[in-house]
Amino acid sequence: MVPAIALSIGGSDSGGGAGIQADLKTFLALQVHGCSAITCVTAQNTCGVNRVDALPPDGLTAQIEAVLSDLPVAALKTGMLLNRALIEATAAALRPLAIPRLIDPVMVSRAGSVLLEADAIEAYQQQLLPLAELITPNIHEAQLLSGLPVESASDVERAAAALLELGPQAVLIKGGGIPALRGSDYLLQRQASGQWLRHQPVATTHSHGSGCTLGAAITALRAKGLPLLEAVEQAKRFVERGLRFGLAIGAGQGPLCHWHPLLESDG
Repeated sequence: MVPAIALSIGGSDSGGGAGIQADLKTFLALQVHGCSAITCVTAQNTCGVNRVDALPPDGLTAQIEAVLSDLPVAALKTGMLLNRALIEATAAALRPLAIPRLIDPVMVSRAGSVLLEADAIEAYQQQLLPLAELITPNIHEAQLLSGLPVESASDVERAAAALLELGPQAVLIKGGGIPALRGSDYLLQRQASGQWLRHQPVATTHSHGSGCTLGAAITALRAKGLPLLEAVEQAKRFVERGLRFGLAIGAGQGPLCHWHPLLESDG
């Protein structure tokens, strides 16, 4: 077999629900070989993040170069980058690449926890976003990057237009941070009208890692050659089903289920 190969650049989640772990599980479920470059190590579980240790930028660069020098990566995504130095190292590594690049600007969790050092927002705007085929901010991140309030569907559309001006080829704002927009995400591509992509909201508290999983699913499907819109639509269906089989593990917010295709195939 010669499978499609995808690369995830992001943080490790010791609880296994988000970050690199969620990305690799998603790649596997979609029959893509997953590679990783770890930016930081978190001590976390279903109840929250207790500690974050960033890796040295040259250590991140070495990981990315080791993968790219040997394996034909067909698409990649970035997740938690934490600080300016890691953003700059990632941008330098991505700049020469002519493959689909999804940037998930992990800055603030849906619950409002800050996951980025204060001086790094400008580095995201100037160095990384212009390299993206697609960026996938949540509501909080869309506000930080665009500088606009985002409290309604029309605000989401305005923020997406402002974010497109920062250089990415497409913007997908995840609407779940606004109760009225649960299950709804807004996609805006260059030379195309914006469109709302919707699925029925899933009533579950076990959604940890859903944003990482959405980005990883899009990346895997782009690695397999699907057009961007089709990849986004299929990735949303993958996440919706994962939420329906959410894992009630731990004392806090459990993750969605990444192996739901196996459960569904069993009937």
